[in-house]
Amino acid sequence: MLRRTKIVATLGPATNDQKSLEAIIHAGVDVVRMNFSHGSAQDHVKRAEIVRAAAAATGRTVGILADLQGPKIRVRKFENDKIILNPGNKFVLDAEWSALGTQECVGLDYKELPNDVVTGDVLLLNDGMLEFTVTEVSGSKVICVVVRGGVLSNNKGINRKGGGLTAPALTDKDKEDIKTAALIGADYLAISFPRSADDMHLARDLMHAAGGKSLLMAKIERAEAIPVLAEIIEASDAIMVARGDLSVEVGDAAVPGLQKKMIKMARAHNKLVITATQMMESMITNPIPTRAEVSDVANAVLDGTDAVMLSAETAVGDYPVETIDAMVRICKQAEKELEGGEVDRRLEHNKFNRIDQSIAMSALYAASHFKVKAIVALTQSGSTALWMSRLNAGVPIFALTPTEGTLSKVTLFSGVHPISFKPSSQDPRSTLIDAENTLLSRGVVNDGDLIVMTIGEAIGESGHTNTMKIVCIGDHRK
Repeated sequence: MLRRTKIVATLGPATNDQKSLEAIIHAGVDVVRMNFSHGSAQDHVKRAEIVRAAAAATGRTVGILADLQGPKIRVRKFENDKIILNPGNKFVLDAEWSALGTQECVGLDYKELPNDVVTGDVLLLNDGMLEFTVTEVSGSKVICVVVRGGVLSNNKGINRKGGGLTAPALTDKDKEDIKTAALIGADYLAISFPRSADDMHLARDLMHAAGGKSLLMAKIERAEAIPVLAEIIEASDAIMVARGDLSVEVGDAAVPGLQKKMIKMARAHNKLVITATQMMESMITNPIPTRAEVSDVANAVLDGTDAVMLSAETAVGDYPVETIDAMVRICKQAEKELEGGEVDRRLEHNKFNRIDQSIAMSALYAASHFKVKAIVALTQSGSTALWMSRLNAGVPIFALTPTEGTLSKVTLFSGVHPISFKPSSQDPRSTLIDAENTLLSRGVVNDGDLIVMTIGEAIGESGHTNTMKIVCIGDHRK
């Protein structure tokens, strides 16, 4: 059974060398996430080279997601690396404090905090583990009382409950990192903390100016993003349901419903969606997941997510391969429960203005009503395969393309499997035979199998898919 749901793994000390990368790719990783919060430009260039070498060694195509750090809304460091705060303690966050933090005060990376908050605001630190109430704002000082205490250590994040911090989504560091992402040929560029479609438009302009061709992913993690979600999705190629900061800002109970809403909206807009944050958190130190984690991953699959993402589990965890194995197992089992009829329901309510999109939908309709082995899209840009991936016709989709960039981008499309394909001529009949032989050599079809194929009469040109064929493998050689 070919898996529809893709797996994204974050790289880190546990998976930085080629041998470790080959192991997780062999286990089932489709896309690797390079966290630009850590490392230099040279580190990222080297890591991308190792990723591609590992993918080549395993015979698989693997996409690269470059994830920008975004604004550092954090406390600075402490004299002894951490303090313990108890309810009722007074504590000061000081934007001008340059010394190491103490039991009473700590400096801020985010200098605008005193301008963003007022008396009565609730601040949540360290992913919401600690809760402060602002009692006074005086110059550079935000004076708080501790409501929920605990350990506060170096560089922990700060959120304002309900959102409202004005930090721009793209920092000067991010703008330089976009150039690095373009240099390494990242397939996807994730923008942290976007508040509006304008943030995504700016990122796209900067990426194009740097010569990059990455698809843009908006990480939905601010409360302000929720009311303008449709506009952000429209301005992006993909979104990430970033449940960590989002949960802190909007409240943990709101996140499951928002997750379902975001996945549904993204698919309706023909955009990709990743579900992320703590999916298999216990496997950082344990060889098997909890039952709750199994349900979490399975429910994301049932919601229709394109991909599920691992963070610390593969970056610093003790069991990265076992974590991937578990995710593969959960995804495959959950996919068996996906309901049929999705294609019919969607086509009843949709109109198509583009020929290539209507061909893609026709292929899905045919595949869902005939007993076919696969859908095969001969594609330059991957657009036909993307449209097909928005609905589940119950059969795998193979994207045959000569374009290296398209091969690695479709690694994130649910249900789509990339195959490098260079036809021997521009003749449609010869191209069809070449495609059949490629599929036969890969072992994905056999003589006598029915497939649905989409192709453009202007072979080799992007945006010209205008033909859908139902093909019996082997008939063209008789």
